[in-house]
Amino acid sequence: MANLKDIRIRINSVKTTRQVTSAMKMVSAAKLKKAQDSVDHVRPYVAKLVEISNFLGTSVDNIEETFGYATPKKGKTLVLAIASNKGLAGAFNSTVVKEVDRMLREEWAEEYQRGNVDIYAIGKQLVKGLSARNIAVTTENNNVLDDLTTQNVYKVADELTDSFANGKYKKIILVYNTFVNAAVQNITTQQLLPLSVAEPEAGASAYLDFIVEPDKAAVLADMVPQVIQAKLYAAFSESAASEHGARMTSMNKATDNATELLGDLQLQYNKARQAAITNELIEIVSGAEALNS
Repeated sequence: MANLKDIRIRINSVKTTRQVTSAMKMVSAAKLKKAQDSVDHVRPYVAKLVEISNFLGTSVDNIEETFGYATPKKGKTLVLAIASNKGLAGAFNSTVVKEVDRMLREEWAEEYQRGNVDIYAIGKQLVKGLSARNIAVTTENNNVLDDLTTQNVYKVADELTDSFANGKYKKIILVYNTFVNAAVQNITTQQLLPLSVAEPEAGASAYLDFIVEPDKAAVLADMVPQVIQAKLYAAFSESAASEHGARMTSMNKATDNATELLGDLQLQYNKARQAAITNELIEIVSGAEALNS
């Protein structure tokens, strides 16, 4: 059994750890509220923007040739993976790493072996995780996570759009965590480019049958970059909310575990202290008996 000094040191260490995890949980909870509000605002905006672009896209002739919706015959595939610069968020980062690894092994194994798949990593922890699996990162951009504004995200979106328009990439895939709640985040794979045109749902055509000025083609040409920017910003927002939710849940569990461990250590300390007192009493009684004999 450990002596009393060692147990006291462990108790103080666990108390300090519990204070840190509890503080991190509260910070993540505050950040989660802000990130969740952003997600709640972005989701309907992106959904309506895509709905209108689909309506215009189905009404414009030669949309593939005019607006670059069609997949180019040449070019590489780009995987844009979004995670975090920080750890202590449970499986948040590792889930993205595993999904990228799975895609490279199962879906694009041959293209990856030929060097036709590039990896664009967002997040220091993601870069570390991919490097640990010997997955080469072509491009990394961690600064955008430090200041997650529409301007910074739109710069990345414009960069990707230019690479697609110039024929460098024939397809751009997003990999990120979608926010469900503080305890649940779903890994999501989404094609950012080329854009796909979906037919309007039944009953939506009458609602969307409005006058467009100057014409549908001109409006669609202006909307295409906005759709790409909005989709990418939505992915960043979902990832940010998922990160804070995962970290809050992880720190909450760590705090509970620390509290449970403190209880065990306190019980162990009391037993050790009682044993020490008992030994001292036995020594005193034994000494008294020796003197009396």
